[in-house]
Order: sequence, then structure tokens, then C-alpha cells
Amino acid sequence: MPGGVLPEGYVPADAPAYEDDAPADYVPAEYVPSEYMPADDAPDDNNAWPSVAYPGGVEGNTAAYYGGGGLANWGNQPPAIDTSELLKGLNQQQHDAVVHEGEPLLIMAGAGSGKTRVLTHRIAYLLATGRARAGQILAITFTNKAAAEMRERVADLVGPEAKRMMVSTFHSACVRILRKEYRAAGLSSTFTIYDSQDSQRLLQMVLKSHDVDIKRYTPKLVAARISDLKNELISPQHYAETAPNDPISRIVSAAYSDYDKRLRQANALDFDDLIMRTVALLRDNPAVAEHYHRRFRHILVDEYQDTNHAQYVLVRELVGDGEDRVPPAELTVVGDSDQSIYAFRGATIRNIEEFERDFPGARTIMLEQNYRSTQNILTAANAVISRNEGRRPKNLWTDSGAGSLITLDAADSDRDEARFVVAEIDRLNDEGTNWGDIAVFYRTNAQSRSIEELFVRQGIPYRVVGGTRFYERKEIKDALAYLQAIANPDDTVALRRVLNTPRRGIGAKAEELLVAYADQYGISFGQAIADVWEQAGRPAGEAEGLEVPGALANTSESARLVSGRLPEDEVSAGSGADAGALVSPMRPGASGAASTPDLTATNAPEPADSLAGEVPLMEPEPTVVEAAETRETTSPTADRGVERPGPAGVSTRALNAIARFWGLLDALRRCDHAGMSVGDILEEVLDRTGYLEQLRRSEDPQDASRVENLAELHSVAEDFNASVNAAQAPEGGQPAQPRGHLVDFLERISLVADSDQLPSEDGRSEQVTLMTVHTAKGLEFPIVFVTGMEDGTFPHQRSLGEVAELAEERRLAYVAITRARERLYLTRAAVRSAWGTPQEMPPSRFLDDIPEEVVHVRRAASSMQRIRSGEWRSGSGYGGTGYGGSGYRSGGGDSSGSYGSSARRGEWDDDGPVIGSGRSSGSSSKPFVPHRLGTTVRMGQSTGTNGAAGQSGAAGTSSDKPVLTLKVGDRVSHATLGTGTVVGIEGSDARTVARISFGGTEKRLLVRMAPLEKL
Repeated sequence: MPGGVLPEGYVPADAPAYEDDAPADYVPAEYVPSEYMPADDAPDDNNAWPSVAYPGGVEGNTAAYYGGGGLANWGNQPPAIDTSELLKGLNQQQHDAVVHEGEPLLIMAGAGSGKTRVLTHRIAYLLATGRARAGQILAITFTNKAAAEMRERVADLVGPEAKRMMVSTFHSACVRILRKEYRAAGLSSTFTIYDSQDSQRLLQMVLKSHDVDIKRYTPKLVAARISDLKNELISPQHYAETAPNDPISRIVSAAYSDYDKRLRQANALDFDDLIMRTVALLRDNPAVAEHYHRRFRHILVDEYQDTNHAQYVLVRELVGDGEDRVPPAELTVVGDSDQSIYAFRGATIRNIEEFERDFPGARTIMLEQNYRSTQNILTAANAVISRNEGRRPKNLWTDSGAGSLITLDAADSDRDEARFVVAEIDRLNDEGTNWGDIAVFYRTNAQSRSIEELFVRQGIPYRVVGGTRFYERKEIKDALAYLQAIANPDDTVALRRVLNTPRRGIGAKAEELLVAYADQYGISFGQAIADVWEQAGRPAGEAEGLEVPGALANTSESARLVSGRLPEDEVSAGSGADAGALVSPMRPGASGAASTPDLTATNAPEPADSLAGEVPLMEPEPTVVEAAETRETTSPTADRGVERPGPAGVSTRALNAIARFWGLLDALRRCDHAGMSVGDILEEVLDRTGYLEQLRRSEDPQDASRVENLAELHSVAEDFNASVNAAQAPEGGQPAQPRGHLVDFLERISLVADSDQLPSEDGRSEQVTLMTVHTAKGLEFPIVFVTGMEDGTFPHQRSLGEVAELAEERRLAYVAITRARERLYLTRAAVRSAWGTPQEMPPSRFLDDIPEEVVHVRRAASSMQRIRSGEWRSGSGYGGTGYGGSGYRSGGGDSSGSYGSSARRGEWDDDGPVIGSGRSSGSSSKPFVPHRLGTTVRMGQSTGTNGAAGQSGAAGTSSDKPVLTLKVGDRVSHATLGTGTVVGIEGSDARTVARISFGGTEKRLLVRMAPLEKL
């Protein structure tokens, strides 16, 4: 939409100002903006977000704008709070961060340094000093759980005023803005939000329509590429014009364009769209942007190191640049560049590293005092992360003491490693440690299997975090798909998922004919089904006998009720409005597309009809909602709005089943708008479709658990209903209108992040927690086991040839170490099986960096390594493995060496005897000198003393292989990145690093390790 052009629903400049519940004396009346008004039927917003403008024509930055006196001078009465109490107990750096005023602020908060406390106290301080009202504060976190915790903490400090803040995730904030500004954004107010599974299902349809081999080019792969493009704010049209001319890029370009078109037809957005479309809304509509610049005067962003490019641009758009008569908002970001570990999700560390460049004059405050871990743990973490080049120096410290030494164990195999971990956990529990105080981390999920098996054998309670999530289970997805289809009948993915689930006689052929019919007329899949239903005379079908409450009891149509909300008074007044009263006439159109104005048109690209070329894109057809809003209703035929013949070739039996299916959805849609609770609608769906009965009759024992899961979903729906009924006013960060509609419930479900489902302190009290290190981010445990500390496992093998990825792996190790509060175990396996093949694994290079004075070594080397070094003794160790007859036992968790540490007394030895002492009648031909962690064997290196490079089974490569000679301008091929051009060379010989551009994306690759071929 061209800048400055206000869409329907906005009012002219002389219209009443936007009501924000601010007192009249909060802002001088002459400065209240009058250009902006939300759409007439936008969701209500009772959160009291006051508007502000330049007082007295003051120009300049935010500090000058506030004049040091804050908004209290304009009549805002701050909460009666003693600010000295807010500042009590803060260290000097925390204090400075809380009271800072004016220029943008970066709080570089090391792990465990109290960043949440600083953030909440800063917000409370803003409120207590009158520098801001709660409605002017936007705080962005990365999880709903963190948002709720922040809101509660601020409320504890300043009282109920904190409930008026907007504290939410990036995606929740964007949903709220888009729902309110849906017309300006070119959306329907009830758009569906697709999760990753929904997106991949839609992409599978797209790829099949282009005859793409989805086994080679999987929907998951293409979805990831499209997600990367959206995170860079690259539109389908722009990518089509700039994409490299290689097979995968051509496929992605065609798929992206078609995928975008189908999302619009389905009245749906994927997660990346939420931010991309909000950025576009603010950029293309100055009046809307100015409104939010006035509304949000203090913006605080947590976990800034995890933001991607799109989120970075969104923050800048919300802060503003002062060009629209509103000074930039005060910006505070909190993060730690050493904990940036989500590059695979599009996060870019440059956002935090270059904050001062992006915001000239910004101030940075370092938080280095740690309140979580012991000094030994922090010393190890500092040592590991210090090896990353170009990082801002930061050294964590604590005054809580050195604590226990870090335990290192080198096992023979992954099974042996699991035995050690499980036996040690069992011993800790015998000594009084709660199961819930212990966590086991691993680099990849595949590593958990052997540990889980032993937990089961030993009867140790545990939970795996990050497995199949509740909302991804098939039965839950099926139930939610029904609800999505009711809330948004244009939702192609939801409709095709449940069209014949459970079986109702609609086969694959009938579905294909419906798809072809929809494609032929440029309509949504839902409209194709609605056509069948209308031609059949709108039967009640599976809804036979269903009573629709309230004013809509006798209405059977899909007009505005198809997807849009009815005004509250139309439903609650019981006026008995019929279908004709709810719609407006539409000009009859020719066979094919309806001739209503397109409300969703944007500068969408023209998708390729096939991979061989492109054809012009038809103008997007009206959604079911849009067509219904302007449809004649004098007869079933006229109600279709256009004369379409219906899908040809579908059997009468299938047509009847399709009509009955849509009749149920239509009736339940009216129930939703008439006020039926979400729980009751879910019950009707499960009962009337026969879904629940089919599971109950099943003899499959898993179906019993599926029934339980559906019961849990019903409980979630009932909890939602209860929270809606109990709400006197919506809290900041919550859905804008707590009226209990399906669309609100589904929005809340769709925005549940993975980390929102992590165990709480109470929830994990009786179970050991197993999770990947990525999942552990933000958590802490008294005792932590980090397993798989081998090159090729942690760091991951694919990172070994790429400088940036190896740096991220080091940050990941830093995160893993700093999750531990009291005790830390680092374990590795000399041999690990992959694809059924044992592979010898060298110790992780991260172990080399840890100072020996903070480590206690149980086993410095595996039995294989001791044989090579001459240390092997008869009876020394763990029974059958050659470690001694006594094997594992539950005793001895200290330096007694109860787990068979075989190293002799020395720098890595323990202080006690080894189980099965390891003594022999003869002496070794040469003394064993355990490997210093700093001299461990690397991938591609042998243990030979002549320095010749041998071959490692783990790497499958040899370091005596000549390093590829490259120069700037050379064309190379990479096994996974494709074809690229060398744009720079750094280092020499084995340390040669090539900077290579792959389709505009630059990578730094260690030449001797990267799978490169010179072209």
C-alpha cells in the first residue's frame, strides 16, 4: 500500500482522536494525533496506551524530549513507591542500568548476572519516577513464560498498574498489531497462524503441483530456505529477480511465490509472516507507524543476541527515527553475545555486537558478577569462551566460593558413558539429591537413547524435554484442524487434513477433483467445498440436531459468519437477525472469479507455473469471508455469488459426504459467534464426527492415550473459557478482546513456544531432566551432566570446517557449562556408534581450554588409549571391559576413584586408589603419562610421535591430504552449500580460511576441513 494512503476504516484528519483512556491532562490536547484511527471493527484495546507528542515543539532525542522531568509534569501520577527500595541490593552496574535515562542502552548481561532483576527493576523505576505510564511500555521477551514472569515481578514491585504494560513475545506483539490494523495490513481479522507442520503440509502441496521430487527437495528443506528469506525480509518477487540460477534456487523461487499466494488464499500467515507483515505495515503506512511511535515510549528487548534481521528491523521501526514529529522511544536491550546460539533459526550475533554502531551514542553496561554458579564452573566457562575471536571481553566472577571441582570422565563407548552417568545420578540420589535437581545435556537428541534405556532399567524417573510436543501429536493436530476450519473456512491445510478424518467416504480422487476445481476458478479449497454444500441445498449433515444458541439459531449461511466476527450487540441482543440482514449485495460476476475488490492484494510476485518458466499471476480471488460479505442470499444459487458449476467427476456419495461435512462446520461456526464456549465446540466436533468414538472402540493401546490427550486438550479449552470469564479487563500482552472466540483460543495455542513447555521448578522436582543444550538455554540446575564432549559430537562435526559455526559451538558449550549451579560433569566416549558403525572420537577441543586446577579427572583416557600408551593392566577396571572385576558401584563420588580412574598420580590423576587396583606383577616398559587435555588428538591427526598425520575414523579424512589451493575469484563447489565464489583468503597452510559467497551469503570455511571442490 503506498505510504500515506489510509485504508478503509481509517478516518480523516478532523475525526475524533484515538481513545486511549489517558487522562485529559496527560498530554496537552493540541499534541494528541488526529490522523490515525484503527479499523471500525478492529478488536477492542482496553490496555490504555496513551499517545504522546513533542511538548512545546521540543526537537531532539528522547532525553531532551522528556526534559529530565518525566511525564509526571503533565499530570501523570506515578505509583507511590520509595525508589530507594527499588535500588536496594543492586550492585553498581545493575544500579546504573536501572536508573539510566536518555540514549539507547545495551545491558551486556553475562550468564546468571541477574538480568531479569535488572529489567524488571528498570521498568518499575520508570513507573515509580513518573518517566512513563504502564501503557507506554513495550517489553519483548522470547517466551510467553518469561513475559508472564516479568509482568508478575513488576506487579510485585509497583502494584496492579503493571498489568497495563504490554509484555509479550515478538510474535504475540505482531499478532496483536496485525489483528488491530488488519485492513491496513491487507488481512482478514481472523487470519490463521500456521505452525511449522502446517507450513510444510502446504509446501508439500505446492511442490507436488510443480512436479518436484519431494524426496530430494523435501518440504522441510524448502520451508527452511523460505524462512531464511522471510527473516531477511526478502519478498517472493525480489527473490525471483535475484535468485542464483541453480536447481535448488529455482525450486525455492517458484515454491516461495506459489506458497505466498496460497497462504493469502487460505487467509493464513506463517510465523515468519507475522513479523514480516508487521514491518511492512509500519513502513508502508506512516499514520499507523506514528500512532505506535506515540504509543510506545519505552521499548525493552530481552535476549537481544537471539534476534534475527527481521526482528532487528521491527525494533527499529517501533523505536522510530523522529521524522514523524515523534522523538525516538527510549530503547533498552539486554543480552549476551556469548550466548548467541540460534543461528540455525536465523539469529544474527551482529545485532548485539554492532548495537553501538546501529545506535550512535548508545551506552553499554557490563554485568559480570554471577549469582548462579560456583567460581570453578565460571572459570571453566570463561576459559572456553575466551578462545572466540573478536568477542567483547567479559569475565564472569562470583563471591560465593570456588565450589566442587568439575568432574571429567572418559568412557570407552557411548554405552559405557551412559553407565557412568546413570550410576553417578543413582549415587547422588542415594546421598539425598532430588531427581529434579539433576539435568543431562546432549548435543543432539540421538544421544539420549542409551541413557534412557538405563534409566528405565534402574527405575530412575526422568523426562525428555523436546520430544514430540503435545500440540504436535496427531490427535491434537486433528482436533485443532477442525477448530481452525471452523474459525477460518479458507484454511486449506486444516480442511484437507480433516476432510476425510475420520473416514466419511471422501476419497483421494474426490479431494484431487476439489483441488483442481479450486485452482480452475482461483478460489480457496474452502470455497470449493462451500460450493458443493450450497448446490446440495445446505444440508445440516453431521450437525443434525445441533442447537445453535442465541440470535443465530435459525440462520444457516456462511456470510460474515464464515470467518468474520459479528458485532457483540448483534449476538447478545437476541435480535433474531436472519441471513439477509447480515450480508450486502454483490454484483453478479461471470463464471470464474468473483468481482469484489481484492482486500489482500500486495506487491506479490508472479509465481512460476512450472520450474521451466513463469506465467502471470491471476489477481487473488476473494476469500470465503470477502465473498460472503457481499453476497446475495435470495436463493442457494445466488448465494454462491457467481455461477460456478461445481466440481465435475465427484461421485454422488462423495458429494453428499462433502456437503454433510461442511454443514457441520457451518453450524459450529454459528455456534462460535453465538457465544458457545470453545470447550463445548470441541466436544461437538469430537462427538459428531465420530472421532472420539473411533478411538474408544479401538483395540490399539496407544489410542487410549490419545483419548487422554484429547481430554487434556478439552481441559486446556475449559481453562481458556474460565480465564475469559474471570477477566475483568485484559492484561497487557494478552489477546486484545477476551471474548472466548475460537480465533482467540487458536491464537493463544499457536503462540505457545517450545520453551513455554519446559519443566518448571515444581514440575521437575521428581524427575531427572534430559534435553539438548539448545533447549537448556535459560534454565539452571544444581547438578548438570554434559555428555558427548568429543570433536565431531560437541562441537558438531559439520561445524569443524566453518569458522563462524565453530564459534557458535563454543558459545553453545559456554551455555551448557553455565547452566550448572553447584556441580558439573563433563563426559566423553572414545568410541561412538553412528549408523551402526563404531567411530573413534577424539576429545572435544573445548576440554583443552579448561584449566586443570578446576577439574577432577575420574578417567583421563579410555581403555583403548591406555593400551596404546602401555598403561593396560590385567584386572584394571570395569569387569568385562578390562577395567577390573568390580565394575560400577554406588559408592564413592569423590576423589576415591570409585569408577575406575586408571591414570596414575599426576596432574590429571585422582587422589585415591583405583577399583581393581590395576597393579600387575610386572612393570610397564614405559610410564603412562595421561593426555594433557591441551594435547589431545584431533580429527584427522594420529598419535604417532613423528608428527605424521594419520586418519581418524570419526572424521573420515586425513590431515596429510594436501590443502586445496584457492585464490580470490576461484569458483568452488560445496557438498551442501552449492556453488560459490572465493571472495577472500585468510591464514595459510592448515589454517587457511576461505571467505566464499554462496548466492550472496558469505561463509568463512576452514579449507582443510570443508568439503570443497575447485571448479
